[in-house]
Amino acid sequence: MQKKILWIGLALVLAGNLQVNAQYDKQDPTYKKYFVGSTFLMLGNFVPNDPNPPEFIQLNVGYRITLKNVVFLELKRSRFAWPLGIPWGKSFDAPGENYPGYVRQNVVGLAYNRFWWKGLYTGVHAMNAFQKYIDEDNKTIAHGYTLFMTYRLGYQLKFFKNRFFFEPSIGLTHWPIKTNTPESFQLKESKWPKYFGYEPGLHFGYSF
Repeated sequence: MQKKILWIGLALVLAGNLQVNAQYDKQDPTYKKYFVGSTFLMLGNFVPNDPNPPEFIQLNVGYRITLKNVVFLELKRSRFAWPLGIPWGKSFDAPGENYPGYVRQNVVGLAYNRFWWKGLYTGVHAMNAFQKYIDEDNKTIAHGYTLFMTYRLGYQLKFFKNRFFFEPSIGLTHWPIKTNTPESFQLKESKWPKYFGYEPGLHFGYSF
């Protein structure tokens, strides 16, 4: 599903009338310090007949400290029914690998992007996930916490007088802190690594 959304996002970029610039310029009247945004991965909510819809929403609110240094707050809500460490391949979302239920989480994260050359950037995201574990009878059996750390390499494309931007990226996520996972869920997680690589990012936003 994520692969399909990645291609959709890239198609949107190619179809648009893009103006790619080297950097924001404070002397340029189109330069704006603040922005809001989200991610095209929310398109996964519209996959038809999905037995485990992600119910994913995301809001980013950011500030450009300098031309090359950017910070932003990430607010997310989602649910998932498979261990997050399952890599791309035949086991990804495969029957039998799923939890005996699902996890619903609310995430508050802080991210930092450093722009190096034209629109090329690297980013670090620290995300606090407050999780609710729900069994197959739709009963909450535990509450947990996970710290997700994501490292990204991406490129920013700007268009419509620099007001809108799109940031395709690739990332690596790991979770160094994870607490209070129910035994039945931990049994499914224990066979997979505590990281996920080649994670697509499809952020977009509006500067003001």
